[in-house]
This record gives sequence, structure tokens and C-alpha cells, in this order.
Amino acid sequence: MRILGIDPGLRVTGFGVLEKHGSRLQYVTSGVIRTGDGTLPARLRIIFESVAELVDTYRPDQAAIEKVFVNVNPQSTLLLGQARGAAITALSVGGLEVFEYTPMQLKQAVVGYGRARKEQVQEMVTRLLALTGTPGKDASDALGVAICHAHSGETYSALVNVAPTLAAKGLRVRRGRLVG
Repeated sequence: MRILGIDPGLRVTGFGVLEKHGSRLQYVTSGVIRTGDGTLPARLRIIFESVAELVDTYRPDQAAIEKVFVNVNPQSTLLLGQARGAAITALSVGGLEVFEYTPMQLKQAVVGYGRARKEQVQEMVTRLLALTGTPGKDASDALGVAICHAHSGETYSALVNVAPTLAAKGLRVRRGRLVG
């Protein structure tokens, strides 16, 4: 299975592609999409077109994207959400099912600690994928999202598929856990 991970950002959007063979993960590529200082619509278009090009080039089977966290500055949060929306739209138009993970889920899956620092995520991504160099922070986060999905995607899919049945019984899934 080939997974495309996205770490959305309005100025810099990270991406990472890996393959999962059983329990083994293999690095394919990673990098960033830089949008420059243009107008908001122009920058969103760059994100959309670049993510669409990644889908066409690498033909992933699934995509995972980091969820927006609420920032101190509401304007920054709104802009990040728009960048994320452009990326999700490109993934969806490309025919991919999109899975979403919080920064805490990503850090827990990669480092084993949900409040890990970005440098710790970088180091563990480098180790887990046996990379010869350390990717930048945005590319590392994107690879981390892909790793998170590789480790928990099947469980996540199963929970999403049974959610309507659970809801009918008065149960729901919250933060990956079943609650009443």
C-alpha cells in the first residue's frame, strides 16, 4: 500500500510518500510545496495543483493529512484551514480516501509521546524509515502523518465503518476510543 502524507500550511505544505509492505515501511519521497507571497487564491491554487500533481505522479492508494489545531490567532487558524481544504480537495478529486490525524496522534504513533517536539519527530522519522539524511520539519511531519496512518489506518477504517452501528446503540468514537 502506498500512502501520501500531507502537513498543510499556507506558506509551506509538507508531503511524504511511503509504502507499507506488511509491517515494513519504505520511504519513497518527501519535500515541501512553497507558495510564496502571492494572493490567497493564488497560493491556494498552488497547493491544490501541487497536491494533484503528487497524486498523479506517485499514485498513492490512501492519503493522510494532519488536522488543524486551534491557534492563538484565529486568522492564522482560518488561513491554515483554507490551505488544508485545498489539499483535501486535490486528494479527493484524485480519487483518494482521506484520513485525518491530530498532531498528538501523529506524535504518539511516531515518537510514542503525544507531546513530543518537532525535532523528536524528525529524528524518529529518520530512524523508522532508515533515511540517510534528516528531512525538514514540514516533510518530517508529513512522513509522520503517513507513518501514523500506516500503523493505525486499518483500525481507524474499521472504527469509521462501524460508527453508524455504534451511534445507534448510543456509543461513539472519541479520540480513537469508544465512549458511551
